[in-house]
Amino acid sequence: MVTFVFMSFLTYKALHLIFMVSWFAGLFYMIRLFVYHTEAQQKEEVIRNAFNKQYQLMESRLWWVITTPAMILTITFGVLMLVEVPGYLAAPWMHVKLSFVALLVVYHFISQKIMFDLRKGKFKLTSGRLRMWNEVATLVLVAVVFLVVYKNSLDWIKATLIFFGVAIGLMIMIKVYKRIRTNKS
Repeated sequence: MVTFVFMSFLTYKALHLIFMVSWFAGLFYMIRLFVYHTEAQQKEEVIRNAFNKQYQLMESRLWWVITTPAMILTITFGVLMLVEVPGYLAAPWMHVKLSFVALLVVYHFISQKIMFDLRKGKFKLTSGRLRMWNEVATLVLVAVVFLVVYKNSLDWIKATLIFFGVAIGLMIMIKVYKRIRTNKS
């Protein structure tokens, strides 16, 4: 088997995990920037204009320097792991994981479109909807981690309950946070 720069499977796995963490961190922070960018539209014009420029700069740097390269490297090292151990492709849990990864790639590019819309002054989503959008990546992360840890031994009914339990818990936390914010105003 041809080895990329003489790296081992465990090296690919470590790099895959490092860049996966970076990718998720970038996605989480990016959507948080979208929330703040959207909320800045309620400020007076001078402040709003300054915030818009700053948020656009921060979003662009985060997206092109961290988030997108981390996505590319996560996928690259994941593919290299599959090249080293092609038997993983026969495992049903890997098919499910790859489906979640495909969903996350779609999420990534929808988020990129949101960034481009904000740059053009198109604020289509409220800050509340953006907060909910942020939780989609969280749900994918939870699902993938449980799937990879438990693999085929995972009871799918239990996994489904855990997944929806986390989703419901996140929605409740968002609503509580919104009420606390509203009461402070």
